[in-house]
Formats: sequence, C-alpha cells, structure tokens
Amino acid sequence: MGVEPVNIERVMAQVDVEQLRSRGSVKWSVTSGRQLGAFIAESDLPLAPSIQRALADAIGRGLTGYLPTPLARDTAAACATFQHKRFGWDVDPAHIELLPDVLGAFTFTLGHLVEPGTPVVLPTPAYMPFLELPGAVGHELRKLPMDLVDGRFVIDPRRLATALEGGGLLVLINPHNPTGQVATREELLAIADVVERTGATVFADEIHSPLVYSGGQHIPYASLDERTAAHTVTAVSASKGWNLPGLACAQLIMTSAAHRRRWSASPFVVRHGTSPLGAVAATAAYGVDGVAHLDALVDHLQRGRDLFAARMAHAPTIGYTPPAATYIHWLDLRDAGVDPGRVAERTGVIGTNGTACGTAGFLRLTLATSHAVVGEVADRLVSLTADDA
Repeated sequence: MGVEPVNIERVMAQVDVEQLRSRGSVKWSVTSGRQLGAFIAESDLPLAPSIQRALADAIGRGLTGYLPTPLARDTAAACATFQHKRFGWDVDPAHIELLPDVLGAFTFTLGHLVEPGTPVVLPTPAYMPFLELPGAVGHELRKLPMDLVDGRFVIDPRRLATALEGGGLLVLINPHNPTGQVATREELLAIADVVERTGATVFADEIHSPLVYSGGQHIPYASLDERTAAHTVTAVSASKGWNLPGLACAQLIMTSAAHRRRWSASPFVVRHGTSPLGAVAATAAYGVDGVAHLDALVDHLQRGRDLFAARMAHAPTIGYTPPAATYIHWLDLRDAGVDPGRVAERTGVIGTNGTACGTAGFLRLTLATSHAVVGEVADRLVSLTADDA
C-alpha cells in the first residue's frame, strides 16, 4: 500500500538557515554569518520516507558489507522499470551494471570501454570534473565551446565533426549541467549523425533526468535508434533526484553487446565498490512510493525556479534562462559588469565561477532548498545590479 508523500512545502517553510547548517552537509558546513551555500549539488529537501524505511531495514539486518549479487539485480531491475515508465525506454536489466558513481562510470569507460588514448570531446560549459578527469587518466581533452543562441547553448554539428574526426568519446550531458537545458530530439539526432559518421562513442551522463519540469521531456540518447544504442554507454543514478550521492550507487547502462563484453572482460577490482546501502536506497527510490516523492520534489523545485525567475526579472542585465530541468541555475554576468569571482564576497552567496565549467563570465548556482532561501539568493543577486547602477 502506498504512503502519502511528504508535504515538502510545509516542511521546508519551517526550516531556517541555522537548521540547515546544523545538518552538517558539505554545502552548509562551510558557511557562517550571512553566507548562503549554492555551490554543490546537494539537496536540502526531505528524504523520501520509503528510502528511510528501506535503509533502516537494511541496517537492522546488518547489510553493511559488500554488495550482494541478488541486490544488484534488484537495483538493475528497478532502474530499468523507472527508465521505461518515466521515459519510455525499454532497457534489459541484464544490460545494467552498478558502479559507485557517475564519475566512476566515466573513468571505467575511459579505461575499459574505449581504446587507450581515445580523445575526449567535451562541449562547454560543462560539469566541472569532466574538464579535469580525462587528463588525470591519460586522455586528451578537446573542449568544444557551445554557441549561445537566444539564451540556449547549442552544439554546432560541423565543429563537433571536426573535434571527433578520426573517432573519440563525446561526453553528452543531458539534462545539461550547468545550464539546466533538456536536449530536443532534433538536437540529439543531429549529434547522432556526426557520431556515427566519425565512428565515435558517446558517454551519456543522464544523472539529472529524474528532475525534468512540466512541459519538458527527457529523451535518453541511447533510445533514439539502433545507431545510438550501439555507440553509447549511459550513466544514471538516483543521487540527484533523491539526494543520495553519499550512498555510492550509480547505474551504467550498456546497450551495446561489445561494451558488455568489455565489461565482463575487465578486472573485477575496477568495477567493485558500490555500496549495498546505496543499492537499497536506489531500489526504493525507483519504486512507486519513491517516484511519488520525486514528483513532489520536482513540483517544489519548479515553484522555486519560477520564484527565482520572477525575482531575477528585476535584474535585466543579468542573462538568465530558467532551467527546464535540474536545480542548477546558470547566470550570465557579463553584461552586468559583475565579476563571478567576487559574488560571494559582495553578496554572501557562494556559487561556482563559470571558469571552472569552462566558460568565463558566468555563475553556477544550485538551489535545491527552501523557497525562502531561493528568494533571498535572488534578491542578493539583483542587488548587485542596483549597486552598480
């Protein structure tokens, strides 16, 4: 029998900044005084009751050792069901493997699913670690700046073809971090044409796919057609949708038989380390009660996004397109004459300088929190333009 979802609006209306700090999360433990944390993808919203119950039961049973194979299979099946019901993508659970996190899945892909030395093509702006990790494991990084067209970042297929000439690994982040965009079918098909023509591979980071707002539609890249299924590895996780990154469980979906063979041939030690508690939490997250909680979370986040957008309208020199997904907000401060590196000093709002995402002049904010905090962050940013007027 289903459980009534938490009333997130009521819960968050009763939480103040000091209570958030008392939780000890990374985002809030570095703040003090009037500082507000918005630099890391942690959520302040309530944990799903179904996940809490599942974790309490697992701990009560002493499930704190290594990951049992039956549990891994349960998580793969739950992930496949979620992909089917949420996005219409029919995935065989036998094609889903578990790794601790999406960056670990990316590292595994570089080390075992593509040829040694394969260059990595990364459209920018991008999630910060993707700019650092390829070089750290011996792969050339080719940054591909996207074009900003009417507030939307788009990949130029011709420049993509040049970057992928001779083959490579394209990192495709969708929904996009940091812009919050959701790629259209037409955009994805244009990318697929280039990838297929150049003999490249795609690493599809779809970790934010649970967080798509009403009016938007996430299309798993590998689900487009037989071509994309054959040249893609897809990384997903419940970590962003349900705030579970610390429990270390992501899912790597390999729709290509060749990739699955390489997985099986790889040393066990490089695909080891997923937490059994993370698998328990992910299985619960993808279940009926977990999805009902997710829907309530998305509704709260969308209301917060709309509040933020309404407040930011009072600062027209700050470029801002409300995200279609994610709780990440990407602000263009160039026309406002505001240095992103000084925003924390001037406002107390701690975000991420866009240079860390590969694009100077922008500010990245993560706002999975109360509407009171969202409104306060927006008001402080608006004050920057008032100060400079």
